[in-house]
Amino acid sequence: MKKQGGSIAIVMLTSAAIVSLIMIAIGVIESQREGGSDELANLGMLGLIIASSAAAVVIAVLGQKPSSNKADTDRIVEQLRQVQQTMERTAQHSALSDDARRVLNRSKERELLCRAIEEDIRSRDWSAAQVLVNELAERFGYLRDAEQFRMRIEMARAEGLDNEVNEAIQKLDHLIVQRRWDEALSAADSIAAGFPVSPRVHALRGRVASAKRQYKEELERRFLLAAQAERFDEAMEILKDLDHYLTEKEAEPFREVARGVIGKARENLGASFKLACQDRQWELAISIGDQISQQFPNTRMAQEVQDIMPSLRQRAGEHVGS
Repeated sequence: MKKQGGSIAIVMLTSAAIVSLIMIAIGVIESQREGGSDELANLGMLGLIIASSAAAVVIAVLGQKPSSNKADTDRIVEQLRQVQQTMERTAQHSALSDDARRVLNRSKERELLCRAIEEDIRSRDWSAAQVLVNELAERFGYLRDAEQFRMRIEMARAEGLDNEVNEAIQKLDHLIVQRRWDEALSAADSIAAGFPVSPRVHALRGRVASAKRQYKEELERRFLLAAQAERFDEAMEILKDLDHYLTEKEAEPFREVARGVIGKARENLGASFKLACQDRQWELAISIGDQISQQFPNTRMAQEVQDIMPSLRQRAGEHVGS
């Protein structure tokens, strides 16, 4: 009798397991269709778990030797009762709607959602974080938590934006210090286009123009001071740089001083050239002669220097050979 009852129980459990597997397969197929649900697969999986649990109990019962011990009988009855309770809870849970299950699990889902938002904030993925915040507010109703997250996102985004703007402006200032004005203007336009919401980028072109104007004024003052102190060589070097910044109208007040400086500088170079030739310092004379030709190419002095340069180079070569 025990053997027959065990066979019947095994057949019933096997049938339940087969039905559960069929439900899982159908549920998987349905879930892959557009608009499909995986509810059937979930129910099948639960049925398979329950059938396996019940099978374990039945096998344990069948394995027991006949006994009149009341404690053994009570233990078996308790195991079967637990299986029955598990099946009842599973049936009740399966009967719930998606919304009802969501209410039961909302605390856990809220925790998982908050963790995901925290991770997006750390990775600076603002768009993804904002989507999850909206989900937290609209789907689960945690309006206060959502508002706090929105404030954190805005603060973190503003801080990150400010750091990026600082870095870009530092690179711009480096170009200004190097007096690479055209590149600095292009960089100012790029920064303004890249960070349109930052009020700090709106006046960057003016920043470059102001720095350029200040440098030009500094050159003008240094040139006048050098000319006044009769440091003509220094004044000439400054004048070369200043020439790139002055328009025709702006250069007019400096023309007379510049003529004097140029004349004195030319005279000084001419005197130095003659002294080097007299002292037979041929290499020095050649260097000064090249300088005269470069700085005053259309002058009579430059022509005279060019006439004797071949002779100077020949003598310099002979001097090295000796």
